[in-house]
Amino acid sequence: MIAKDLRSGIEALGNLIAEASTIVPFTGAGISTESGIPDFRSPGGLWTRNRPIPFDEFVASSDARDEAWRRRFAMEPTFAAAKPGRGHRALASLYRAGKIPAIVTQNIDNLHQMSGFKSDHVVELHGNTTYARCIGCGRAYELPWVKQRFDDNGAAPDCTDCGDPIKTATISFGQAMPEDAMRRATELAQHCDLFLAIGSSLVVWPAAGFPMMAKNCGARLVIINNEPTEQDDIADLVIRHDIGETLGPFVGN
Repeated sequence: MIAKDLRSGIEALGNLIAEASTIVPFTGAGISTESGIPDFRSPGGLWTRNRPIPFDEFVASSDARDEAWRRRFAMEPTFAAAKPGRGHRALASLYRAGKIPAIVTQNIDNLHQMSGFKSDHVVELHGNTTYARCIGCGRAYELPWVKQRFDDNGAAPDCTDCGDPIKTATISFGQAMPEDAMRRATELAQHCDLFLAIGSSLVVWPAAGFPMMAKNCGARLVIINNEPTEQDDIADLVIRHDIGETLGPFVGN
């Protein structure tokens, strides 16, 4: 069912939330645009301005690594200024109320953790851009350390332990999905009674398969997104309105 207007959508969503015992939210870039973080695919999005750098290119080319880090440092003021929006805060309220055991996200901005979710309860399918890792041994690095060496040498630094490249702790195109995160997301999708797909275009696989998985396992499915998705026809409720306005009434509930 597609909500005919925002008010009826909020009412229907409220009823589904009240009836549910285990809610699993699945969030995409749309929930963070209110926080000032641009999305990827829409006009003016990040991918309309810069071609994504695939993982194999990052590994093979020092120029690609330098460019990847230049882009990340250019975005640092945006990420540093971002605060959780109404959507993040509403989900955190439901989490504190015991309705949400954990959240599954395609986002890399750390805003769910900032909103009140414990880090262990945020399943990050595409990693996290607020710190870095060696792609070889996995050692973690703080971004200021990376930037200092980038500025000093004019080039992306390598791991001080094993010598392999360091990249943001995100999952790039062509990079293997994190096994533990995929396993946990699968378990959550299979054992909830309400699945909320929020701010995702649902076109990036395998992540886009989780709403369908939840529905096939008996959960009710809600899709909240400004634009239509390919899974709208299987959803119990579709709300095509602003995420902050849709979830705002649930902040503090």
